[in-house]
Amino acid sequence: MRSLLPPVIARRLWQILAGYGLIVTVIYAVLSSSTVATAGFLSLGVLTVAACFSGPRTWGAEPPAAWLLIGSAASLFLVGLLIRPVVTDYAMPWPLLADLCTFSGYVLIGSFFIVMLRRRESTERHAVLDGLIAMLSTGLTVVLLLALPAAAITGRSPVVSIVQACYPICDVVLAMLVVNLAFTTRTWPVSMVALLTVMVGMFTGDTLYAIAGVGGKIYASPLLDLPYLVAYTALGISAIHPSVVEISRAARPPVQAWSGWRMALLIPAMMTPFLLMLSHSAEPFRHRVLLAAIGSVMVVLLVLRAVSAVQAQVEAQLHSEHQASHDPLTSLPNRQAISGAIEQVVLSVDPLGPDRVWVYMLDLDGFKWVNDSWGHDTGDQLVIEVGRRLRAAVPDEIPVARVGGDEFLLAYVGDKAGALRLVDDIRGCFARPLPVRDTEVVISASIGIAHSSGDAVRSAVTAEALMRDADTAMYRAKSEGPGRSTIFDTSMHDQVRERIELEVMLRQALAEDQLHVAYQPIVRLETGVPVGAEALVRWMHPERGAIPPMTFIPIAEDAGLIGQIGTWVRNEALRQLGEWRRAGIVSEAFYLSINVSPRQLSEPELPLIVSGEMLKYGVPPASVALEMTESVMVDGSSVTARVLFELRELGVKLLVDDFGTGFSALGYLRRFPVTGVKIDRSFVTGLGVNVEDDEIVRAVVAMSHALGLSVIAEGVETTVQREALHQVGVVNGQGWLWGKAETAEVFAEQWHLEAEPPDIPLPVSSVTHGRHHRPGEPG
Repeated sequence: MRSLLPPVIARRLWQILAGYGLIVTVIYAVLSSSTVATAGFLSLGVLTVAACFSGPRTWGAEPPAAWLLIGSAASLFLVGLLIRPVVTDYAMPWPLLADLCTFSGYVLIGSFFIVMLRRRESTERHAVLDGLIAMLSTGLTVVLLLALPAAAITGRSPVVSIVQACYPICDVVLAMLVVNLAFTTRTWPVSMVALLTVMVGMFTGDTLYAIAGVGGKIYASPLLDLPYLVAYTALGISAIHPSVVEISRAARPPVQAWSGWRMALLIPAMMTPFLLMLSHSAEPFRHRVLLAAIGSVMVVLLVLRAVSAVQAQVEAQLHSEHQASHDPLTSLPNRQAISGAIEQVVLSVDPLGPDRVWVYMLDLDGFKWVNDSWGHDTGDQLVIEVGRRLRAAVPDEIPVARVGGDEFLLAYVGDKAGALRLVDDIRGCFARPLPVRDTEVVISASIGIAHSSGDAVRSAVTAEALMRDADTAMYRAKSEGPGRSTIFDTSMHDQVRERIELEVMLRQALAEDQLHVAYQPIVRLETGVPVGAEALVRWMHPERGAIPPMTFIPIAEDAGLIGQIGTWVRNEALRQLGEWRRAGIVSEAFYLSINVSPRQLSEPELPLIVSGEMLKYGVPPASVALEMTESVMVDGSSVTARVLFELRELGVKLLVDDFGTGFSALGYLRRFPVTGVKIDRSFVTGLGVNVEDDEIVRAVVAMSHALGLSVIAEGVETTVQREALHQVGVVNGQGWLWGKAETAEVFAEQWHLEAEPPDIPLPVSSVTHGRHHRPGEPG
């Protein structure tokens, strides 16, 4: 419940209540029998009860029911205190009315502590045993010194004597709960300290009343209520202070140690029966029997406490060892544990036997995208599910470990046939979709495999080499595409070294402006005139020369540089387009197509950034197209979907690149605001040669036209392909038939508005047959 007061005032209310409680207490101590003191007591009690009901709700303390219990208890205590002076002089059973309210309050406040202990997960055997020892010691003292003398007083109703004797016993029970709470608390916020002050005030007040009861009095003086005023003030502070939310949070120490505070409680508690036995040597025999029995029980509890402490220490040690050797998220062994296990396997395998040691390194394909799209909590759930499936899919004797964020390691002993069968078992773990939030995703794993014979002499070195080589093979498998597996060979070391060097050089290239943007025309098939161009990043290394995008783009993705590169390409392309438009090199309808990565599309601020960039370079949204892969639509989160819709609202075109190579589901095209598709070059290559490719392209075109989407064919290299595309209704194309990607200067010189288009005549047959051109269709 939100507070109606300003936050600054709401956080200071406890100080106001503390000051008011101090004033009321002083007035009550000086003018205890006056109407002013009684009114002050009543007003403080009412404020405390209101604080118990409203404060925890304001700050969101849990559980709400617990604070309803203590608020009700405070109400009953207040009623009992106020009516006690009045009903004391009445005949029985009226004096018991105040006791009924008070005992009901004890039940409720005891219930409050039980609920809190369970909520804090603090009902541990160590604290319970300590509480029982303290309770027996205190209980024995109050029974012998207070309860039995009060019950033995003659001249009053036996019921009154029994009631007076029960008050100290109720305090003893509450004391056990408070001790349990105190001994399972690691931090001491203001609300917790105030709550313990409440109990001290109650114990003090009840003890004073019990002493008065030993003298045969039910009510002696209003000054006996002073401790209750302190208790009410502390209770209000506990309920209204912002730290009230921390009381129910589990914050117990990992091991209940023999701390100084515990010893300060337990040593006097253990001495109590023996001291009472010495001081009550003249008492009846039954009292001495009671002392001996309670003392024996306390000794037994102390022994149990010692045993419990040893067991807790052992459990803590085992837990610590388990944490040191296991992954906290999946509970699978970690790298340290699997390294030792592989070393033992290498040590035990006969180097001359048929069996070899096989180590498998798995890396989840697309895990980074899941993390970026749905968040790390979702990524953690995905890792847990993969770990569970792996452990269930392989025999128990095969160790499975998590050795990185999305990396798993397995070890197997056997021949090559068995090792390859295990690869199939591992892949089977990814055959079914994995649940992610409100949807399911299909991911795969790249698997690197290394193997070796047994080695009893250099087992540790061999184990480390196996894990390193499996990791190397995994990167090789990942470079070949998702879901691949590769067995290590020595040439891979050179490839890994090359990859590391390329990553370093790529970072230098970004800093030293070695990258540039090349532009490949997108032309209308009928006329050969460009309607747009695709901006493509190129890298010209000063020593190595041109480095192909297929080489450095995967490295950029793995190294987390793809977002930085994408942003730079987008800005450079928009700047160039703005210059071309102002110089009249391109027409108003000319557009530029720019690739965006899944990571960029998962950034909520992307539409605002793109809008600012277009405004900066003077480029209208209709002149910009953003290309994305099909995986964006399949695996996209709600954030990605919102980004796509906002980009489309700006007026930017949205194209699906390499269409047909991924999921190609009609539902995705209808669900997202895409404006066009680019048919992958693998289908274009077979046109006029492969009937299946002809039919696939025809189907894609028909589907796209039905959805109102534009179609661009990629990788057009021959006039045969161009004619076949035009016959099935493709309007625009892109490929080496019209030229490769060139620098901005070469592109402008070749495709200036005033220049003639390249002389590549379109066959007459393609102009007059099979056309489904829609006037004004954008690229």
